[in-house]
Amino acid sequence: MKTLLPCLLLSLTAVISAAEPIGSYSREIFSDDFAKDGFGKRWGHYKSGSLVKDGVLTGITPEGSDHSAVDNVVIEPERDLQISVKFRYVSDKAKSFNLWFDDKGYKESHAGHICNVNVSPKAVNIGDAKTGNFRNDIYAKKKTPEGLSVEDKEMLKSKNKSFPVTLSLEDWHTLVVVTRGDEIFVSIDGKAVGSFKSEGINHDSKTLISLTTNAVDVQYDDFSIKAPKK
Repeated sequence: MKTLLPCLLLSLTAVISAAEPIGSYSREIFSDDFAKDGFGKRWGHYKSGSLVKDGVLTGITPEGSDHSAVDNVVIEPERDLQISVKFRYVSDKAKSFNLWFDDKGYKESHAGHICNVNVSPKAVNIGDAKTGNFRNDIYAKKKTPEGLSVEDKEMLKSKNKSFPVTLSLEDWHTLVVVTRGDEIFVSIDGKAVGSFKSEGINHDSKTLISLTTNAVDVQYDDFSIKAPKK
């Protein structure tokens, strides 16, 4: 039994680290069940044609727009957060959506992007935007004729991690994303999808949480933002 105990503890640690972090994210910062038609006062938007009707938020990128529809909520600065949202892909026109954590006061990355989770019917991608794709110099290089160097591309491989999933169209799913220090944990429908560690995630003043719809036909419900107890 003594020799088995370390192995059992090691297995338990592996299971815990693969799931959402243990701890209380019970301090509610914001929630919306979209019960009333129209966006509430705290919602902001960028190049969005999204609407709230019949109990759901429908993400809509206007035709001809050069940017996916962004619908966001400003919060007081927090490092660690838990975001929960129900979602469904209404049709195969829905490509994916992003859950963004930003700091609008941070000037060293494009648009203050810190980190994000992209969810498509076939994959979940977790990214460190602050020190990766949206770091100012990297973002600028991508727009030049020369583009990124081999070294840049190698560096960026360490700033994103992808996990395969299979999500049915038209059915509702529940996404829960937790940031804890330099790590993001993702679960869908109560099952751990995966986690990713990167230094940029540890940014201590996340102030804007956004849903970005790529491009249409994603619906959302029961959106909430929580933080650990103080």
